Amino acid sequence: MNQLKLGIPKGSLQDATIDLFARAGWRISLSARSYVPSIDDPEIECLMVRAQEMARYVETGALDAGITGHDWVVETEANVDELAELVYAKQRLARVRWVLAVPEDSGIRQPSDLAGKIIATEVVKTTEKYLARHGVTARVEFSWGATEVKVPRLADAIVEVTETGASLRANRLRIVDTVLESATVFIMNREAAAASWKREKAENLILMLQGAIDATNKVGLMLNVRREYLDAVLAVLPALKNPTISTLSDPEWVAVNTIIEEAVVRQILPKLKAAKAQGIVEYPLNKIVL
Repeated sequence: MNQLKLGIPKGSLQDATIDLFARAGWRISLSARSYVPSIDDPEIECLMVRAQEMARYVETGALDAGITGHDWVVETEANVDELAELVYAKQRLARVRWVLAVPEDSGIRQPSDLAGKIIATEVVKTTEKYLARHGVTARVEFSWGATEVKVPRLADAIVEVTETGASLRANRLRIVDTVLESATVFIMNREAAAASWKREKAENLILMLQGAIDATNKVGLMLNVRREYLDAVLAVLPALKNPTISTLSDPEWVAVNTIIEEAVVRQILPKLKAAKAQGIVEYPLNKIVL
């Protein structure tokens, strides 16, 4: 039987990835000490791999495909295909940034001020390329973790990943510049990508994962309204595209079905009621395939 060997990121993206797969229709089960999770699809074989190492294993063919950050593809200089960007992170649906940060009272204000300084980071190659683009010579040291606490005693600056900047602010650090913007990506071994079955399986998986991402923070809304009040109701509704309008058994009434941001429901429901809508139903969404 054909199987797609798929790498699932272990670490900060792990829980978000397993939750995303569940919403896309695949159940991944993982015991506390296992690196080989089970998945309810006999055509997929999963392995837990650190995101930092994923691209290397996909490049060599140990894995057919994997989910990791674009930043780690860049950092490892892996020769893989990035089939799709899956914009989700450990905290929210967002891209992340690797930023150059310094203590709030540091005199470093721009990249040129880094000349001769020490920079601590987990992305050494990416930082060295950044410095080269700015014509700056500085010492870049690999950081094994807790990078924020290494300035100012152990380093003059850091290059660290951030989603919201909250951790940097908590450690009284100031962002000087963005070194690299990244998002989670679905990568594939180039030989595997050329195999028709594996490519199709990967693309179908991406379609469902992307559909689950697109459905996040959105809900469906159904309602009934008399035709004479339809225009007033439509004026209230923000729609993904044009709402679906169906005739009911009584030709004087129609049903309206649409998709909206969950955050705006509490604002528009009273307006819909005021516009003479009836039988309003809000329902959750698992996937939206555009």
